[in-house]
Formats: sequence, structure tokens, C-alpha cells
Amino acid sequence: MAERVSGAGSRESQRRSARQPGIWRGPLAGVARAELQHGGLRGTVFPGWRLPSALITLLLVAALVVFFNVDVFYVHSLRVEGQQYLTREEVFALADVAGQHIFFVNVDAVRENILRSSSVADAQVHPGWPPDMLRISLEERQPALAWEESGVTTWIDLQGRVMLQREERSDLLLGRGRASPGGLPAPSVALEEDIVNGALQVQGLQPELQELSYHPDKGLGYTAAGGWQVWLGSGAGMADRMLIYEALVGDLSRRGIQPLEINVANPHTPYYTVAGSQ
Repeated sequence: MAERVSGAGSRESQRRSARQPGIWRGPLAGVARAELQHGGLRGTVFPGWRLPSALITLLLVAALVVFFNVDVFYVHSLRVEGQQYLTREEVFALADVAGQHIFFVNVDAVRENILRSSSVADAQVHPGWPPDMLRISLEERQPALAWEESGVTTWIDLQGRVMLQREERSDLLLGRGRASPGGLPAPSVALEEDIVNGALQVQGLQPELQELSYHPDKGLGYTAAGGWQVWLGSGAGMADRMLIYEALVGDLSRRGIQPLEINVANPHTPYYTVAGSQ
């Protein structure tokens, strides 16, 4: 009885060993296990990916070579908009970008360079396209009056900034005199705003005036039609000083006095001088 059981067990073991493993065999059944990776395939399953990648890399390298070696991408000129007096060559020199590659141009630094000019109030800088690799929009300062000092005439804006004279302007009041120890022909020197404001007030009150003189102690002045010198000081309040001056002229006229100089720089203590007086 025991032998029968043993024989039956042996036949059962043989049937089990003849069974195949329970593994699904689909389209990838023939792929070697060495080629299977977790989540993908290794080897040359999809060789078409490599060729496009290589071509893209070569194209990018070629583009960089062209970009950095072709002269057209270097700044040799620029486009200027909004200028009235400055020339494009002057703006190009101020920008200080000659020969730079457009990739390395710092537009903020270019703007700061241009704003160093006393003639420029504001500037906007934008990258452009060949042949003008930069586009610059300018807002220039406008002269409020002309000033002659040491034989050199300059323009002065409302804030007293000194600019180069670009042309003859008959509408600008001309001031004469040494208004600054440093000398006004230097663009870094500014005229005091009180002098500018005072001169413009006098021009508004007496439009026929073409020139004003300036004295460090007496301020702004001019030669009256009667031949005497008038001194008005500077700053605000020119209208009140002119009223005082006219009243003083009327009084001197009634008294038959010919003044040499009338000074109302200090409206509280106006005075006049006559020939021979100290």
C-alpha cells in the first residue's frame, strides 16, 4: 500500500515539473532580459531619437558661431529719435558702445552715459536690429536764457544747468557777467536758480530788454533809457522792485536829479547815486 502511494506521488511531481511558468508572453517575449529596464527599454530599441538631437545641437552651435563672429551683430551705429539740437554722432559718442556686441550691451548703462550730457533731460534705450543695433529716444533740455561769460556764450535752462549754445536765438534774453567762481563755460558749473528766475521775471516785465548785466553783490541790472544803471538783485519779487524803482525815478525826475545808478536790490533800502558821489 505504501508503494502505491509513493508511485502516485512520483507521477504527480513529474507532471508539476513539466508545467510552464505562469508568465504572459506578449510582443516583447523575445527581448532579452538584459535589454529590459524598469519603466523603459535600453539599447537600440528607438535609434531615431539620437539623430534629431544631434542635428539640433549642431544647429545651435552653428547659430552661436554666427552670432558672435558676424560683424552685423556689433554696434556701429544707432537710431536716435526726438533730438532737436544733438546730432546722432554726438549721441553715439555719449552712449560709449562703439564696437560692442549687442548681446553684451547694458541698456541701463547706456542710458546713464547719455544722461551725463547737460543737454539731455531724459533718454530711453531699446535694442534694435541691424544696421542700427540700438534705438534711443531723447528728451533734450530747453534753454531759458543765454549767458555770456569770459567771451563764451552758453545756454541756461530753468534749473540753471549750462548747455552748449547750438544756434542764435533772438528770443532768449542775454545775461552778461561772471556769475560763478568756476566760470560758466564749463558745463559742470550751474547758474543759481535765483539768477535764472530773476532774469525771466525781468524779461516778462520789460519785454523790450535784450540784455541784462550781473554783479555778484548787486544782482541783475540793465542800462535804462535815461542812461543810468539799474540794479534789481535776483530771485523772486522783481515786480515789487520795479514798482519801487519807477516811483524813485519819478521822484528824482521831479527834483531834477540825474542819477548815475539806482539800486533796488534790497527793496527795503533802495538808494541812488549821482555823479561825483562816493
